[in-house]
Amino acid sequence: MTKTPIFTGSGVAICTPFNETGIDFNKLTQWIEFHIKSKTDSIIICGTTGEASTMSDEEHQDAITHAVEVVNGRIPVVAGTGSNDTLYAAEMSKFAEEAGADACLVVTPYYNKATQKGLLKHFETIASATKLPIILYNVPSRTGMTIAIDTYKELAKIPHINGTKEASGDISHIAKIFAACGDSLNVWSGNDDQIVPILALGGKGVISVAANIVPEIVHNICELWFDEKVQESVTLQREYLELFNNLFIEVNPAPIKNAMNLLGFEAGNLRMPMVDLEPKNLEILKKSLQQMNLLV
Repeated sequence: MTKTPIFTGSGVAICTPFNETGIDFNKLTQWIEFHIKSKTDSIIICGTTGEASTMSDEEHQDAITHAVEVVNGRIPVVAGTGSNDTLYAAEMSKFAEEAGADACLVVTPYYNKATQKGLLKHFETIASATKLPIILYNVPSRTGMTIAIDTYKELAKIPHINGTKEASGDISHIAKIFAACGDSLNVWSGNDDQIVPILALGGKGVISVAANIVPEIVHNICELWFDEKVQESVTLQREYLELFNNLFIEVNPAPIKNAMNLLGFEAGNLRMPMVDLEPKNLEILKKSLQQMNLLV
C-alpha cells in the first residue's frame, strides 16, 4: 500500500511564543506568515519544540485552531496530539480533526513505557478515533522506549498511519524501517543533522527545529536533494551541521528559543521546568549564529 506523504520537504516544529498571560497569538501569526514566505512546507504545531507538555488543554486546542485558521490551507498543518494517556491522545486527535488540521503527530507513550503490544494497541486506538492521517513520533531519548521494526510493520498496515518522525538517531534502525515497510510508511527525519542520510534512504524530508530560524536553508537541503542536486544538498547539510548540533547543546527547546530571542524573534519565556541556557552554552550558540552570519 503506497501512502502519499502529508508533505515533502521541511516541516517546522514551530516554537510557541509565550507571554505573561499565555500564548502570544499575534506573534504566532507573524511566525506562521514568516514560514510560509520562507518556503517552509508544513507547520507542526504543539510538538515537543512547541512546549505542548506544559500547555493547558485550552491553550493546546487554541494553538491548533489558530494555526489552522492562519495557514488557511496554504500548507499542511500537523497537530501534535500525543500523550502517554491513550484515551486523551485519541480525544485530542478528534479535536484536531474537528479544528481542520491536516494530520496528527503522535508520540510514543512516555513514562509508562508500554510494551510493544501495548504500543500497537495505543496507536491502533488513536487511529480508530480519527480519520486524519497520523505521523508516529519515535524519540527514545525523551520517552525511554522505541518502536521496534516488527511493530512498525504492523502499524504500517493501518491505512491512515501515514508515516513516522524518526528521532532515534539510529541510522541502522531507520534503514531497517525502510526495508521492512517500503512505501507503506513515509519517514521524516526528526533530527536536523540527519536530513541527508534519511533522504538518501528514501525519506520525505524533516520535521525541523532549526527551521525556526533558518527555514529556507532547511527547505533547500530537501529541495536540492529531490531535484537530484545531491552534492549541493550534502554541502548545505555539512555547512550548517555545527549550528544544527549547537541548537541541541542543551535540551530542546531551550537552545532554539534562546537563539530566536537573540535574533529578534521575541520568542518569550520558556515554561518551567525548561530554563534558559547556561552562560557558557549561550556563548557557544552565539558564536555559531555569528559564524553563519545570522547574528552580528
